[in-house]
Amino acid sequence: MASPLKYDGGLTCGIQVADFEGAIKWYQEVLGFSMLYRMDDLGWCELATEVANVNVGLSRGDAGGGSGGVVLTFGVVDIDDARAQLEAKDVRFDGPTRIIEGMVKLATFFDPDGNTLMLYQDLQKNC
Repeated sequence: MASPLKYDGGLTCGIQVADFEGAIKWYQEVLGFSMLYRMDDLGWCELATEVANVNVGLSRGDAGGGSGGVVLTFGVVDIDDARAQLEAKDVRFDGPTRIIEGMVKLATFFDPDGNTLMLYQDLQKNC
């Protein structure tokens, strides 16, 4: 059943950050996102992910995030490889990668403001 809101398939996930410039650099260099646009007067920018129509917006804030309830979860082909790449860039993870047998692997990590992010690998695609 289609939503009465008529979603167009796009999604922008907004994250408040304390260090606007540092966060932009981190999301580009560590996660590989590319700048779509930035509006310095509003303290806002949007970065494109490799997921079609899913963007991340960064909003300049006084204290940054770190305790919000939204967790951006990014699907990857090989979670072990992706995690190793992030760990090589000193990204902090919340414990080991969790495995739900036959379903998914999950790895929780944090951006410099303490916002929780997650990687997942769909194990059902390999069945």
